[in-house]
Amino acid sequence: MPGRHATAPPGAAVPPAPSTIDLHSHTRRSDGVLEPTELVAQVAAAGVRLLAITDHDSLAGYRELARGGGVPPGLELIPGVEINAVAAGGDQWWEGELHILGFGMDPDDAAFEAALSAQRSQRRRRFEQILERLGSIGLPIDDAVEELAIGDDDALGRPTVARALMAKGHAMSVEDAFQRLLGHGMPGWVPRDGLDPREAIEAILQAGGLPSLAHFGEARNRVGVLRELKSIGLGGLEVHYRGWDAARVESMREVADSLGLVATGGTDYHGDLGPYAEAHAALWIPPEVGDEFRRAVPSRP
Repeated sequence: MPGRHATAPPGAAVPPAPSTIDLHSHTRRSDGVLEPTELVAQVAAAGVRLLAITDHDSLAGYRELARGGGVPPGLELIPGVEINAVAAGGDQWWEGELHILGFGMDPDDAAFEAALSAQRSQRRRRFEQILERLGSIGLPIDDAVEELAIGDDDALGRPTVARALMAKGHAMSVEDAFQRLLGHGMPGWVPRDGLDPREAIEAILQAGGLPSLAHFGEARNRVGVLRELKSIGLGGLEVHYRGWDAARVESMREVADSLGLVATGGTDYHGDLGPYAEAHAALWIPPEVGDEFRRAVPSRP
């Protein structure tokens, strides 16, 4: 998510080889900058062979590619989604959210699509409230938003607002926009509404998918939370994350193993910082992670 994991920290691990796996990425169907076809082209060129597009609250990118023949030869595409679940006791979580990834859901599951549609509607309401709030402090950006060619059913997010702020000269970068204007407690902040972690996990499970907790770097100190989520149905934990150093990855792997959670990982690529190849260069996911993941996630046509 831009604003939290935008750059690699000092001492980030140097990948021993190009990763052939990326299970966390975004397109313009939510808050990424690339069309789905553009993303998979860059992903395939970087050497990835197993990909999940995890747009927020949307399977549209997956459907476009899977049904339109847009997946490059040799690339296995997994249905994926990221749900920003509103967590109880919000002050203890970053922006009051836990991010639940889902993998392998049935893209034709009507109940799941209805849940995602409700999430997207909430996102649009929040998006419009943010624009109103920014306008009230002398930062109108409606015209810049219109130029971004947002689709009627896209899962709107704050990175899109940040890009509009940049276009109007009100921010230097997406990170800058989040830090000064859009982050928690900032002038453009609007609280999120929608599914809580239990509801998100249950929705993913009922659609035949594997729920995994994203970029939860504090896992070692919050094992009790993970146990509670596992009792609900959490099946995975993001162990390999672009920019995490070797010590963090090892800590995450130990927690996942101790709880019997499937390891996942990815770039969390949005595109604001450069082409996919640059994000991919900071990612290493061992091939055996893909083998374990495939055993846990159902195949989809």
